[in-house]
Amino acid sequence: MADKPAIRSTTGRGKLFQSILDTVGDTPTIRINNLAPDHVTIYVKAEFFNPASSVKDRLALNIIEEAERTGALSPGQTVIEASSGNTGIGLAMVCAQKGYPLVVIMPESFSVERRKLMRMLGAKVVLTPRAEKAYGAYRKAVELAEAKGWFLAHQFETKANADIHESTTGREIVNDFADARLDWFVTGFGTGGTLVGVARVLRRERPEIRIVLSEPANAQMIGSGIEQRRTPDGAPLVSHSAWEPHPIEGWAPDFIPLVLQEGIDSRFYDEVIPIAGAEGVKWARALAQKEGILTGISGGSTFGVARQIADRAPAGSVILCMLPDTGERYLSSPLFETIEDEMTAEERDLSRSTPSAQYAAGD
Repeated sequence: MADKPAIRSTTGRGKLFQSILDTVGDTPTIRINNLAPDHVTIYVKAEFFNPASSVKDRLALNIIEEAERTGALSPGQTVIEASSGNTGIGLAMVCAQKGYPLVVIMPESFSVERRKLMRMLGAKVVLTPRAEKAYGAYRKAVELAEAKGWFLAHQFETKANADIHESTTGREIVNDFADARLDWFVTGFGTGGTLVGVARVLRRERPEIRIVLSEPANAQMIGSGIEQRRTPDGAPLVSHSAWEPHPIEGWAPDFIPLVLQEGIDSRFYDEVIPIAGAEGVKWARALAQKEGILTGISGGSTFGVARQIADRAPAGSVILCMLPDTGERYLSSPLFETIEDEMTAEERDLSRSTPSAQYAAGD
């Protein structure tokens, strides 16, 4: 008979935090126990342990603090950025703590709860038409910043983006696997900061690790080999011709960000594996129901690619994949569309199986 688990205990973190911003980073690497094939080991880096529940907390904090260090951001100046949600939420947290007004420009197509979270954190959210995609939101943010003298965060171009992943995310991975095998690192891309920052560290210190980049199957900008048309300062000039709408929120805007271009030019990945949005939804649900890990469609998609690698990997292989955010950010998205609000027939039968507290709704 297996030993019974001992009661768990905790001792605290051994320090007092001076603000919520000091809790960004140091996210846990967690083993997958029920969804990994027997011959390999899969770990996930759970970025929803960041204080605003996504990997974008890292870049949001560094963009603002780098601007403070260089004097690009003045006390009380309004910050503006185009975002699908997670960067906007991270910036809203940082700006709330530091006292900067924030305006986020977001396409109307992204989940309603993201808008509410940013507004809850004190930001203003300006929506742009679905048909104009992420590029339309980007152009609106640039236009407003220039017209009103606001600080544009430039998440898609700033060196502060990949730099923070080099100094935190990449270092955490190397330290977590300091005495352990790691064969594959898997990530998708939004801005490209995670890929580039982590790859700088892995290529330098763990060159044996294969790096896999993933993108939506119906929006294969990297896989197409078609270059992004840019302005002289590196900003996107037009939407990428290979892009189509996809349900993996936070992944693959309709242009290749300048931050990601470093990863392309430096071959910071060994292969690109596309995945369909429906597969991302499937694996996000599986992670919730089989591992107790609540992540979004982007996390499910990254994990789905990790499972593809696992199926062909040699015995004993170890795979790490990024889970960028929490599933709670997707309540109004396809991820939850089959999750009932009211009791199912089976749940109603359970209720009726004993006499007390009968709930009649749904009958």
